[in-house]
Amino acid sequence: MASLRDIRKHIEAIKNISQITSAMKMVAAARIRRAQEAILKARPFAKHVARLVGDLYGELLESDVEGTEANKYFEHREKGPKCLVIVTADKGLCGAFNASLLKTAISWIKANQDEKIFVIAVGKKGWDFIRRLKGVDLEIADQMLGIFPKAGFRHAKILGDHIKDLFLDTQMESVTVIYNEFKSMISQKVVTKQLLPLSGFIEKGIEKAQSSGMEAKIIREDFIFEPDKEKLLSYLLPLHINLQLLRILMESQAAELAARMTAMEAASKNASELISGLTLKMNKTRQSMITTELNEIVSGAEALE
Repeated sequence: MASLRDIRKHIEAIKNISQITSAMKMVAAARIRRAQEAILKARPFAKHVARLVGDLYGELLESDVEGTEANKYFEHREKGPKCLVIVTADKGLCGAFNASLLKTAISWIKANQDEKIFVIAVGKKGWDFIRRLKGVDLEIADQMLGIFPKAGFRHAKILGDHIKDLFLDTQMESVTVIYNEFKSMISQKVVTKQLLPLSGFIEKGIEKAQSSGMEAKIIREDFIFEPDKEKLLSYLLPLHINLQLLRILMESQAAELAARMTAMEAASKNASELISGLTLKMNKTRQSMITTELNEIVSGAEALE
């Protein structure tokens, strides 16, 4: 049976942990509002630029873009290495945020293990996971650590430039991003998204239009472009990729803060319940000790008589 001293030490330790979890919850709650505002600003801009790229690409003939640098972003390759971008947190204590994402990454790696895989790890948890992974032809092409919770466009641009160079220089088949999308304060969704080539992005836009009953036709109008269409498309493509990455970083950042706040709230609640149970146990133990001492006193008094 635990002594009163042991129970008191246990209660004190849980109280200290509860203070830490409560503080982490308050910090996450203070940051989540700013992260939500950043998402609300990033989402519409990224979507409009994506639609603009799709519309502009639809205006061009194959002969217009054939042989240009812009066409390399749309080029479909049957064979070649693949790139996986994993966006995780830098720290733990955020529930199943990292575990569910890494589980999806393992499934993707197993499905593509016959090909050479380049991995770009955003977040220390993903980097540690990839370094320990054995038995697969993996190469860590880059890592970006310690950017959360202050991720911004400069990080997206650095990441986007590296991805674009890697995609073009190594004749890569595809670039896939796995990240957590922010849905609500209590819900995050693991998303697997193909970033490059952009041909899949155009095809999905057409399929979406057809499924909604719209006519997916390419309408060529006599617009005057300044600069010309090819130069405009070449300028918009890197911007589109950087904006998609910015939105992904913002989504992951907000999802991590929401998951951490929820996890710390649950931890604080569990700590309170543990303290209540241990306090009750301590009182019962002390009462039992007092009763035992009283019985010993009474027994000693009776023996003296």
